[in-house]
Amino acid sequence: MIPAQADGGEPVRTYTLCGADGQPYQSPTPGALGGHRRGRLYGRLDCPSALRAIARGHYVTQRVFFADEATAVAAGYRPCAVCLPADYARWKAEARKHHSMNPITEQDADSRSPLISPADLAAHADDLPLPRPHTGAELISLLGLLTGPRQRIETVAIGHSRDEDSRTAAQAFHDVWTARGGRVLTVVHWPETAASWLRAARRLTAETPDAWVIAASVPGFAQLARRLRTSTDFDPARTVAFASLNTSRLPTLAGPGTLSGLRGASADGGTWDVRGAWVTSYPPSEVNA
Repeated sequence: MIPAQADGGEPVRTYTLCGADGQPYQSPTPGALGGHRRGRLYGRLDCPSALRAIARGHYVTQRVFFADEATAVAAGYRPCAVCLPADYARWKAEARKHHSMNPITEQDADSRSPLISPADLAAHADDLPLPRPHTGAELISLLGLLTGPRQRIETVAIGHSRDEDSRTAAQAFHDVWTARGGRVLTVVHWPETAASWLRAARRLTAETPDAWVIAASVPGFAQLARRLRTSTDFDPARTVAFASLNTSRLPTLAGPGTLSGLRGASADGGTWDVRGAWVTSYPPSEVNA
């Protein structure tokens, strides 16, 4: 809220809202809906899920407000599953239709499965990075994403591929997190190929953690991410990952917007994040500045 001056010199309250173009503007009336910028979701101002997150110190820096639902949708936000269940159900049904079209080759257009086609996986097989042993700087950076200023992360769910490097990274995080007094609600692992990925997706989201932590190879997690977004309340904006997922091939395979908001740590102690179809890396100097 920003005070302005009326013609008579009296202060006039204005409110910062998010417009249909995603840009902020000043309004004489407060927003009717709240939203989370990184998670790209909107809901009621009295949403119990949002209020709990705000009470724990989350959400506030990413909080946005909208004049109405049409503006929120135009800005690219989706409805909250908790406070707008009917709107969310309709959005999810539309999302399933969208993901049935493969974002790379648009093969299997009649299929309702979110899986990536074998042809697309094969096309990228040669340029996908393999998981490598994590570094100490990487683990410290990952912890920093969860324990920085204004962060009040207490509970996490850990997911990992079944290769040795991913398993070891997940275990290292588990040990450090619990040693700090944090809680791990569940640890879920998955193969690189699966019939539908639904079991792993449901196990990973069975409880509602403050954050998800991922140590995985790109092909398996890209497929799991599709299932997570179409069948669960998984939020990439509340997810951090090890360096093995720091590649632009991840959002390419997962699909446009599927992992927007995902953040991660680099082997050198820097960080990275996913915004739409792009992965941006930040060196340690920017992280520690």
